Amino acid sequence: MKWKEQLLGLHAYQPGRTIDEVKREFNLEKIVKLASNENPFGSSPHVTEELKKVDGSFALYPDGYATNLRHALAEFLQVSPSELVLGNGSDDLILMISRALLAPGRNTVMASHTFGQYKHNAIVDGAEVREVPLTEKGEHNLPAMLEVMDENTSVVWVCSPNNPTGTYNSESSLVEFLKQVPEDVLVVLDEAYYEYVVAEDYYDALELVKQFHNLIVLRTFSKIYGLAAFRVGYGVASESLIQTLEPIREPFNVNTLGQIATQAAISDQDFVKSCSIKNREGLTQLYSFCEEHGLTYFPSQTNFILIDFKVDGNEVFQYLMKHGYIVRSGVPLGFPTSVRITIGSKEENEGLLNVLTTFLQEKAAAI
Repeated sequence: MKWKEQLLGLHAYQPGRTIDEVKREFNLEKIVKLASNENPFGSSPHVTEELKKVDGSFALYPDGYATNLRHALAEFLQVSPSELVLGNGSDDLILMISRALLAPGRNTVMASHTFGQYKHNAIVDGAEVREVPLTEKGEHNLPAMLEVMDENTSVVWVCSPNNPTGTYNSESSLVEFLKQVPEDVLVVLDEAYYEYVVAEDYYDALELVKQFHNLIVLRTFSKIYGLAAFRVGYGVASESLIQTLEPIREPFNVNTLGQIATQAAISDQDFVKSCSIKNREGLTQLYSFCEEHGLTYFPSQTNFILIDFKVDGNEVFQYLMKHGYIVRSGVPLGFPTSVRITIGSKEENEGLLNVLTTFLQEKAAAI
């Protein structure tokens, strides 16, 4: 087979362990999954009500333009429908951008520890990947990213808030960066966790899109909206940029139920606000635990926290899994002594912290 050479050493995306899988392996009745940054509070009741109205006619393809969702989303965001591109999750949009702009002889710039699909797709498309280390605060080093760009740079990726650190770049630093990026380089601002942000110096990305026509903002319904199973994401950019990107989009890439569910979810912003407040309360629980036990962490603007336990992250991961909690080891994320934990409900957080307290006590006793 005449495979692309770059595929031969590349691994497929590895999702976290499933609940049923862990139940079987450890003979557990209850599992709390805090690994994939899903919403522990589910989704809006509006979604359930709208899905009940579906008549069961699934033989027809979805609306390929996602007309109703597109217009509802445009009205909510106060943008034109022609300034939106919809995807099968924001992962789909990342793949589209890579396919449209990356190829052998071109390069792409990103942080060294950020969402892995940027690099994965760039490798598949044969582009050179230029990774820039995060700052000591776990933020994108934007000045250093500017320095590694050249005439062959096609795309620069900025994940803010960043996965897996939960950190963000301030409005002043981002605007200064955007002013210096060449106009023929696309800046992708990935805001998957936008709705969780409470920082006062965070920017209004949709206003920045109006100023910088080489900027696209990506968001998703998989996180705070609690609709990860439906796989719907969207991008916002200038109309000319969207028109150029659209031919890459696969036909009917947003399924019918996903269109219905996300349109209903948009209508319930009280649910979104409630989840954001509960998430901040949960983060406070974990912050207090870290400070009590002398553990370092990055202050987070997301629904997860990266904690450094100063031991092999896989060891913490395995211990928690045996006790019914699935988290994400920091080893594959580039933080080998850390663990990334999704913020759960108050009760889920309390249970997790009780297990972690026992783990730390056992480690201390073994010294």
